[in-house]
Amino acid sequence: MLKNYLKIAWRSLLKDRQFTLLNLLGLSVGLACTLLIGLWVADEFSMERYNPNDARLYQVMSRHKTDNGVVTGTYTPGILATAMKKELPQVEDATEVLPSSWFDAGGVVGFGDKKLKAMPQYIDSNYFSLFACRFAQGDRRQLFVDKQGVALSEPFARALFGTTDGIIGKTIHYDFFDFTGDFTVRGVFQPNPHNATEQFDLLFNYAIVLSVRNFLTAWTNSDPHTYILVKPGTDVAKLDIQIAPFVQNKVDKGAANELFLAKFRDRYLYNHYENGVQSGGRITYVRIFIIIAAFILLIACINFMNLSTARAAHRAKEVGIKKVVGAGRTTLVIQYLGESLLVAFLSLGVGLLMVQLLLPAFNEITGKQLHFTFSAPLVLTVLGMTVLTGLIAGSYPAFYLSAFRPVAVLKGTLRSSLGELWARKGLVVFQFTLSVIFIAGVLIIYRQVNYIETRDAGYSRDRVIQFGIPLDMDSAKIVASNSFIQSLNNIPGVVNAGGQLHNLLGNHGNAGGLNWPGSSGDQRKLEFANIEVGPNFLETVGIKLKQGRNFSPNGNAMREIIFNETAINAMGLKDPIGKTVHVFDEDRVIVGVAKDFNFESIYQGVKPAFFRSYPTGDQVLLRIRAGSEGATIAALKTAYTKFNPGMTFEFKYLDDEYRRLYASEIRVGVLARYFAGLAILISCLGLFGLAAFTAQKRKKEIGIRKVIGASVVEVAYLLSREFLVLVGVAIAIAFPIAWVAMRHWLDGFAYRVDIGYGVFVLTALAAILITIVTISYQSIMAATANPVEALRSE
Repeated sequence: MLKNYLKIAWRSLLKDRQFTLLNLLGLSVGLACTLLIGLWVADEFSMERYNPNDARLYQVMSRHKTDNGVVTGTYTPGILATAMKKELPQVEDATEVLPSSWFDAGGVVGFGDKKLKAMPQYIDSNYFSLFACRFAQGDRRQLFVDKQGVALSEPFARALFGTTDGIIGKTIHYDFFDFTGDFTVRGVFQPNPHNATEQFDLLFNYAIVLSVRNFLTAWTNSDPHTYILVKPGTDVAKLDIQIAPFVQNKVDKGAANELFLAKFRDRYLYNHYENGVQSGGRITYVRIFIIIAAFILLIACINFMNLSTARAAHRAKEVGIKKVVGAGRTTLVIQYLGESLLVAFLSLGVGLLMVQLLLPAFNEITGKQLHFTFSAPLVLTVLGMTVLTGLIAGSYPAFYLSAFRPVAVLKGTLRSSLGELWARKGLVVFQFTLSVIFIAGVLIIYRQVNYIETRDAGYSRDRVIQFGIPLDMDSAKIVASNSFIQSLNNIPGVVNAGGQLHNLLGNHGNAGGLNWPGSSGDQRKLEFANIEVGPNFLETVGIKLKQGRNFSPNGNAMREIIFNETAINAMGLKDPIGKTVHVFDEDRVIVGVAKDFNFESIYQGVKPAFFRSYPTGDQVLLRIRAGSEGATIAALKTAYTKFNPGMTFEFKYLDDEYRRLYASEIRVGVLARYFAGLAILISCLGLFGLAAFTAQKRKKEIGIRKVIGASVVEVAYLLSREFLVLVGVAIAIAFPIAWVAMRHWLDGFAYRVDIGYGVFVLTALAAILITIVTISYQSIMAATANPVEALRSE
């Protein structure tokens, strides 16, 4: 029986090759898109989920109220983990980590004549009880025997030594500020590819941090990250309430932050907080693409349904004869569902081939290293998805065909019912509603991403390059660093050179408790971004002053401070120039007010900030004269190598670093364009097939109209009108949905484009043009056909 069904199904598919090809191509593209998105989604969900006690691992975070709302932070007091483990019975273990992100560009590791930049992370002995970190060589316990041990990542060890064999016990020199020293290699660890938020090359003993930064033993500091492992069965909601005032109970309640718990595995996907409350993050894009995958596959299934029911008349007699000779409805349903399943599995084969061909390009767009390797879960998922696709695609045609009455079929009196026509038109409207939403969404995403890339941030990124230099507070080295930065201005092609600590793109210090003339208690709780800069920084990046002047070119700069406009307004200062501000236990005079500029993500508005002159910086920024980039960079490389022998000159364009902040949005925009295009392609395949069927069905009507004088244009319009009306209905339904969805997405940005009417006008024109182009071939072919051929009796 099964063999007979398959034989009939195969013959039926071969009999109508155009129908089969359109269905096969539509389902193949739909399945390929779904598989690619599925691989990406699975990889996103796997991030930060690599620890054995994943379900019980939490990060302790902080939040505090300011005049600008509730600010959420990840840094906590350096002794918090020890205290929580001791005082809270629900905590099984806890650890402090000074993460790699704290070090900006990291330090420099030297071995012999070789020097390499490296990102460090400082951990205590409890770290390995909470986090998975596999050592390929050495004993991780030896890392904590004394403060001179270090573990290297396997890739970094190969880069430094050329091998990982025989390096245990070798001595390396690490250079970074007061963390500088000689260290013994005690182990080699394998970096975890699913560790997405903190990548590091070196593991040091946290005891080093406590010895060089003894203020970390005070409750008022906030440098490390704190993680806890709760005991099985712990009511985390109650614990969350219990720990909220934990630090406030140790110090002045008004000065301390409130604590709360966040699941460690959620910090990659749920990384955005708004006014102290978790409000999405990358999970938003994951959800968007899950919906896109479902809609693309649904559009492909609708194609199958439409084309199958539209051409039902060709199989009506087959159904009638089978019913006359005793075939029941169940038998026919099984047969037609079998045909759709056969097409689905053929489409799966083509779709898998598409995935293999497209995966390299897809990886390049997404910045991932996805692989399609067969495993039991993957095979079961793919097979299940294919079966579901076949059943959905074939369900309506199967039940529709099997319902034909044999008497009406064999008498030739079968007519399309009103319900059938409305169902088919409804499916077309649904298809194009989704397609129009995709078009509008892509246009709005493109405009927002373009706005992000081109918006005036209040400073100039054009032709500004950035590179790191060793940071050391030794007075002689400070003089040498500043002299080096100043000497760069003598290189032809360098417009200006300046220094900075940290960077200009969101990585900066924060400061509170400032005091100024007339400040109230509430104002002294204001949180400021602390941007520490070296000589010539503001001139180099083109930050404009609204009032006052720049820092003095001499030692007086260390007693001066510059605020931004937002800070001055929040402080309530009317004539700020010359007033003294107490910050970091020292007095500084306000010498200038900078115009507001974006020093953080444009998801957030401009916050109060100040520039504080710093003795030196670990970052050098240079603006290069247009047209001289090649020669200037070559000269910079020579100067850098002379200043820092053994180090490789590595630089980045500030514009590229800015774009990297919004890599997710840019990639989403690119992916959305591709997937929207494929969704439209699938819809067009269905529309093309329906147009062909309509032309065939109305062949005699067209012949009669042509005989009595209808022109080609009139006939083409006759065939196109119905589809254009359906697309018009789809546009009317899609626009409100698209506006609401994209408005919600744009609300996540502090600075965003207005949606406007232009986007919808362009979308409507695009949808109509796509429809006309899709059906024009069939319409013109029908309109230009010989009417004699059409009027012959069949």
